[in-house]
Order: sequence, then C-alpha cells, then structure tokens
Amino acid sequence: MRSLAALLLLCLAVPAIADKPLAPQTIPGTVTVDAERAVLLIQATPHLVIVDSRLSEEHAKGHIPGAVNLLDTEMTEAALSRIAPDRDTPLLFYCNGERCLRSSNAAAHAATWGYRTIYWFRGGWQEWLHKELPIAR
Repeated sequence: MRSLAALLLLCLAVPAIADKPLAPQTIPGTVTVDAERAVLLIQATPHLVIVDSRLSEEHAKGHIPGAVNLLDTEMTEAALSRIAPDRDTPLLFYCNGERCLRSSNAAAHAATWGYRTIYWFRGGWQEWLHKELPIAR
C-alpha cells in the first residue's frame, strides 16, 4: 500500500515540476556559471558574497559553505547593501536549479541596483549536490 501511495505522489509531482518554467539562459549584467566555475570563484575571489536565494528552511537543511540566505522576495536594495555595501563587491547568486527563478530574479535586481560583478549559478543547489560538492548546515 505504501508503494502505491509513493507511486501516486510521484506521478502527481512530475507534471508539477515539468510545469515550472525554466530559468533564463542568461541575465543581462551577470555572468552565468556552472558548478566548476562557482567553485573556482569561491576559491579565488576575495570578498565574494554568496547569496542563497532559497527559503530559509531549505538553507538550513544545507547550503554552499559561506552562503548568506536572502530570499529573493525579501531582497530589497537596502537588504542587499547590508551584506554587500560596496557595489564592486563580487556576488554569486544561486537557488534550487534550472526550474527555480529565485536567484535569476535576485541577480537581475542586483544588476539594476548598480552592482557590477554579478555571477549567477544557474544549476544551483541541484547541480551542487549532483557534483557532490561540500555542503554546510
């Protein structure tokens, strides 16, 4: 009976995921990166601010080490300037992956607010986990 219930839930979930729109390929004013490039940026970029645009509950379950949680819908210019007061501060945004629009929205806002060095990790948390990269809790 549990197997049947699990199968039913899976069948209902797949169409819901497929209905979610894909994040854009690029965002004006940002550089799109993959997991490997994100790792290199984290290792080589002093003062890089990693912004996790996911829900706080998701962040608490696991995130990229050093990431600051700032939900996209709560990210105002003032909130971002508290963690990155200098518009030249390099920023790396991510969320749950290609079917999540949180980080693309946040990165686009940062660009319109005059931040000059913005990286967007389009594959996000899903790609990070798939590549078995380090996580923090």
